[in-house]
Amino acid sequence: MPIPRVAYLAGSYPTVSHTFILREVAALRAQGLEILTCSVRRPGPDQLRGPAERAEAARTFNLLEAAKNPRRLIGAQIAALRNPRLYARTLRKAWSMRGPGLRAAAYQIFYFLEATVLARHLAGQGVTHLHSHFAQASGTVAMLAARLAGIPFSFTLHGPADFTDPKLWRLDAKIHDAVFVSCISHFCRSQAMLVSPVEDWARLHVVHCGVEPARYDAPPASGQDLLFVGRMTAAKGVPLLIEAMPHIRAAHPGAHLVLIGDGPDRAALQDRVRRLGLEDAVRFTGYQSQDEVACALARAAVFVLPSFAEGVPVVLMEAMAARRPVVATRIAGIPELVDDGVSGRIVPPGDATALAAAVCDILSAPDRAARMGEAGRHKVEAEFDIAREAEKLGALFRQQGDAA
Repeated sequence: MPIPRVAYLAGSYPTVSHTFILREVAALRAQGLEILTCSVRRPGPDQLRGPAERAEAARTFNLLEAAKNPRRLIGAQIAALRNPRLYARTLRKAWSMRGPGLRAAAYQIFYFLEATVLARHLAGQGVTHLHSHFAQASGTVAMLAARLAGIPFSFTLHGPADFTDPKLWRLDAKIHDAVFVSCISHFCRSQAMLVSPVEDWARLHVVHCGVEPARYDAPPASGQDLLFVGRMTAAKGVPLLIEAMPHIRAAHPGAHLVLIGDGPDRAALQDRVRRLGLEDAVRFTGYQSQDEVACALARAAVFVLPSFAEGVPVVLMEAMAARRPVVATRIAGIPELVDDGVSGRIVPPGDATALAAAVCDILSAPDRAARMGEAGRHKVEAEFDIAREAEKLGALFRQQGDAA
C-alpha cells in the first residue's frame, strides 16, 4: 500500500506553546510518513526560539498569506468551481455551521474561502489525508478543505477551549465528518462523547500528546527553586502562585520562583510581584526554547502549574520526564498524568493556601521529592513517550490509506 501523504493544519505553527505538535510531526516523519505542515497564521519571530522551530517555519505553508493574494484566491475559486455541485454543497455546509449574528456568518464565509485555497494547495502537493490540531477555527477550515479536496479529514481534540462552546464550533458536525478523532485523554474523549451521538463514538481514540523523555533526563535537584512554564493568561492561575510565594518563603526562605513564558497578563503579574515586595524572589524570563526549558527543569526543585483550565499539559510531562515532583490542580485530564502523593501533589484549583502547603510539603522532604521524581519519570516513559504515541497515530493514518 502507498504511504499516505498527510497534511497538518494548525492555527499558528510552529509556536513555543505548541512544541508538542512539532514533536509529533517529527515522530511521524521518523516512522516514514510524509507530513506537510500548514499554518493559518505565520507565527511571530518571538515564537521561533530554536533552530528546529525556525526550520519548520521555513517549510510550512501559510494559508492566510496565500488567501490574501487576489490571484491565488481567485485561482482557488476557479479550481473549486470545476466541480460546481461539490462547491455548492461545501458552501452550504459552511453556512449551516454558522453561529448567531452577522459577524459569525461572515467568519464562516472567510473560513470557506480559506478552505478553497487550502484545498488547491493540498491537491497540488498530492496530499491524501488532512489532519487538524484543535477543533475551533482551524478545524472548520480543515473540515471544509478536506471536503473540497475529496480526502479524509481527522483532528486532534484538546480542550479546554475546544469544549468552551461546542455548539458554536459545531463539534458534533466535525466529529461526524472526521474519519477519526485523536483525543488527548480519557477525559477529553468523554467530553467528545457528551456532544456526539453514540453512533460516532467509535471514531474517538485516545492518543496522548507526548515528550521525548531522553531530552529531559536530569538528576535530583539540590536547591529550592520553583518553576512555572506557560502562557501568562488567566487560565494558568499564576496570580495564585505569586500569592502563595510569601507563605512558601516563610517556611523556606531560600525558595525562588522562575516564570517562563509570556502573554497578555505579564505586565499585571509583574506589578503584582512588585506590590508584594517579591522582586528578589520571582523572575520572569519570557519565552524560551525547548532546550532552554530543559535546562531550567534541571535546575528546579519543584514544578508548579496552578491552572484553572487545561487538557493534559505537556509541560507537566516534561517536568516529570526530568524527574521533578510536580504540583498541579485537580482539573480535566491532569489526574490521568499525575498520581497525587506518588509523582507529585494535586490541589484544588483556586486555592492558594493548598498550593503553598503542597509546595512546602515537597520542599520539606527531599528524599520523598526524589522518589516522586522517579515515579513521574516512569509514568511518562510508560504512557506519554511521543515515539509510542505517534505510532498509534501513524497506525490510524495508515488505516485510512489502506481503506482508500
